[in-house]
Amino acid sequence: MINPFFKNCGPFRFSELLKIIKLENAKFQHDIEVLDIKDLISSNKNEITFYHSKKYKDAANKTKASFCLTYDSLKNDLPKKCVPLIVENVLFSISLLTAKFYPSSVDDKFDNTAKLIDETVHKNRVQFGKNVLIGENVSIGENCSIGHNSIIEKNVKIGSNCSIGSNVIIRNCLIQNNIKILDNCVIGKHGFGFFPNKDNNLRYPHIGIVVIEDNCEIGCGSTIDRGSMSNTVIGKNTYLDNQIHIAHNVKIGKNSIIAGQVGIAGSSVLGENVKIGGQAGISGHLKIGNNVEIGGGSGVIKDIPDNSKVMGYPAKNFRDFLKENR
Repeated sequence: MINPFFKNCGPFRFSELLKIIKLENAKFQHDIEVLDIKDLISSNKNEITFYHSKKYKDAANKTKASFCLTYDSLKNDLPKKCVPLIVENVLFSISLLTAKFYPSSVDDKFDNTAKLIDETVHKNRVQFGKNVLIGENVSIGENCSIGHNSIIEKNVKIGSNCSIGSNVIIRNCLIQNNIKILDNCVIGKHGFGFFPNKDNNLRYPHIGIVVIEDNCEIGCGSTIDRGSMSNTVIGKNTYLDNQIHIAHNVKIGKNSIIAGQVGIAGSSVLGENVKIGGQAGISGHLKIGNNVEIGGGSGVIKDIPDNSKVMGYPAKNFRDFLKENR
């Protein structure tokens, strides 16, 4: 389970799910209970997944899901044991089913379970400032501090030796040990996922969490969105400068350094020992290799292999960039 916090309201009859995505007239030979909805990699038997882009062909080939929302042009990439469910818009359909399984993941209203820390079990274990609020299902390790006006909303686990600054909001997070989260950060809120509609845009449910591994630092004013169908992960010993935005499902490898005002769009995966200069932007669904250096102000719109150094827009080999801009 990618999120230990959201309640799975399943299982549901397969026929009931088909009605939601308007496939109730399709001819399927059996009707079973579908246990859960997951991504291609983590899904298992009697679960449903989705496949919408050739970028994920390898994962589609290996999925263990029993059912997969997809397009007719992609159905042959699925294993024989996985039943393709052909729809007009895969992401729209998967959002409807995700909302069915996890209705509490759709909205991000304020946490009305939060209490002043003085009224909780944490009051004698945590050093804290004024007006600190703590929600339900929160655990905090030893030797931690929380600054003024911060809110640790429901469903957060914080390890030992962690420092949370002032005016910070955290929810749906697993924060490991020796973490510093500086002032004005927002971590674990709903990502920017919706389907445009003239009358009422449809919000995409985000059932993932944010995982921040040991020895990381998150700079002032940074925002890290929780995952949609997988988790957003900040690897060990990674340092983020101020005013950085990490979108849903992004994975950043260990020992990476990211300078101020960088934006990383959803579902991009960064390797280990990555260095990114200030104000660079990385498009979504990209793979950035290990030991990559990206110059400040660059725009990355395609995958970057290991041990590369790039700069410019679109980002290109650093030496080529210098030659063209002498």
